[in-house]
Amino acid sequence: MAQNAVDEIENMPDSPVAREDLGAGGTSRGAGARSPFFWKFLLLSVAVIWGYSFTTMKDALDTIPAFALIYVRFLPASLVMFAIFHKRIIAHFNARNLIVGLGMGALMFGAYGLQTIGLAQTTAGKSAFLTGTYCILVPFASYVLGGEKLTRYNLGAALLCLAGIGLVALDSVEFNAGDAITLGGAVFFAIQMAVTAKYGCKMDINVITFWMFVGNGVLSLITSLLFETQAPLSVWTPSFIGVVAFLSVGCTCVALLVQNVGLAHVPASTGSLLLSMESPSGVLFSVLLMGEALTSRLLAGFALIFLSIILSETHFDFLRRKSRPQL
Repeated sequence: MAQNAVDEIENMPDSPVAREDLGAGGTSRGAGARSPFFWKFLLLSVAVIWGYSFTTMKDALDTIPAFALIYVRFLPASLVMFAIFHKRIIAHFNARNLIVGLGMGALMFGAYGLQTIGLAQTTAGKSAFLTGTYCILVPFASYVLGGEKLTRYNLGAALLCLAGIGLVALDSVEFNAGDAITLGGAVFFAIQMAVTAKYGCKMDINVITFWMFVGNGVLSLITSLLFETQAPLSVWTPSFIGVVAFLSVGCTCVALLVQNVGLAHVPASTGSLLLSMESPSGVLFSVLLMGEALTSRLLAGFALIFLSIILSETHFDFLRRKSRPQL
């Protein structure tokens, strides 16, 4: 049934999309003169920005509720996207782009909603690492959506990741509610990324990203107005407005655009591995800026999760290459 729905969406008509407008599966976007190192550096920079955003979001949650923080991130980001790509968005205004984009927005609403709620009940460092498990979950989500083959590397990485999560999140036999909620957000992130990978190479990624921002922002706004107590206007100090601007423009609009362009110029395994540096970056900033204790148990758990990410993305090919005799 899920595959039938996917096929129906793919068969919907759309305006012609120029090859340079396609997503990660398209051709080079006129920037072929750049070296691979340049694009890898950009992806690593995105990961560091997102890692830092965990501490920034943690502070922002002390000022406004969770879903309010999401809509003040994504609605301004959608306005920036429209200002930049309004010609493409208008030209490709059709049912196919709306369904895919708003569907991705609904998935992102679940992802960011659970992540932000969980962040209020756990530490920024643990949230960063638990969210990073989406790298392990993406192959499973892709298999369900597109029938991609699962390998022993995927399964082995999942087991390693589960062991690491146990060390990071379990306190004796208890599982913190914030940790469980954050893991739920990682599942939504994985599904959203699998959907993006499926359609991003066939559609204008900037157009569906715009509708994703709109969908997430509107759903978060409605949820916040219905279920949250809105913060008074007095909280909107110049410093807090600066924090929101950083989260909306820097961590949302710019970072996602740079991610999509960067992934068009490096192998997917390399790109996702670089983006997974978001997790250790989050822990680093959490320790440096928020004074979180870095215990040996947390270090062991983080190491296992990071090892599972490397196994999932590289299959340890670099070790086999080094072990081969040189002729």
